[in-house]
Amino acid sequence: MQKLNLPKFEPKLKDQEVFCLVRRKWVNLTSEEWVRQHFLNLMINHLAYPKGMMRIEHSMTYFKNIRRSDITILSKHNDIFLLLECKAPSIKINQKVINQISEYNKVLKAQFIAISNGINHFIWERKGSEYFQSKEFPIYK
Repeated sequence: MQKLNLPKFEPKLKDQEVFCLVRRKWVNLTSEEWVRQHFLNLMINHLAYPKGMMRIEHSMTYFKNIRRSDITILSKHNDIFLLLECKAPSIKINQKVINQISEYNKVLKAQFIAISNGINHFIWERKGSEYFQSKEFPIYK
């Protein structure tokens, strides 16, 4: 798998599977899952996010369609603290990807939203009713 612009991490691998840090089970190792597991490592081991507040592939309904967000972090009050959409390193972060997370966020209304392909990361913070780009992932509060 490709080296990412994230802290070094050596996940448990077997055959074509990776052991998920949060779901605590073996899942199919895709390029997107590689990025997701590296982000879980960043959040748990570097930013002190509690595993118990993480939802992986969280289902939601958007105009009668079922959608799944890659990583959803709940706040201590069960609001959405952070919504993260992971893409494979080969996927460019473009307007289509931004539209995807914006649609999810219309339902979830996260404090922070982020998109990453493991190489490039984009983070926005909600202030009032608007979002402003941030340079760093937030520390869990």
